[in-house]
Amino acid sequence: MLRILADHNVEGHVDELLHFCSSPEWADVWASLACQVDTFEQLGLPYETIDTELWQLCQDRGIVLITGNRNADGPTSLEMAIRNLATGESLPVITISDPDRLLRDRDYAQAAAAKLLEHLWDLDRLRGMGRLYIP
Repeated sequence: MLRILADHNVEGHVDELLHFCSSPEWADVWASLACQVDTFEQLGLPYETIDTELWQLCQDRGIVLITGNRNADGPTSLEMAIRNLATGESLPVITISDPDRLLRDRDYAQAAAAKLLEHLWDLDRLRGMGRLYIP
């Protein structure tokens, strides 16, 4: 089963993306993905979970992480986890290129949702890619 998790700083952003994914235009594609949307609460994760631990948990449980985080601030940052721990079989991290714009620009949000669906549809082919950006 396909699973996704919004990083805690983009939960509202991912809700907006999922609104478009389940719209009439994309509802069939979204339904065919049979995607489970996980939350920090459901997984028993504190919001303060360090990025390397979050990345590893997502890999271990087969969860695609969606984030707005692109920094390499320190050895426990998400970028450093991807660089140092990823293999050819690792799930990619999907990164919203401009989280603020996603909330204020409907066309941008629709493009991001379409790209998200494309990435999720091709997920097995995209393993080992490290980070994928939307839109």
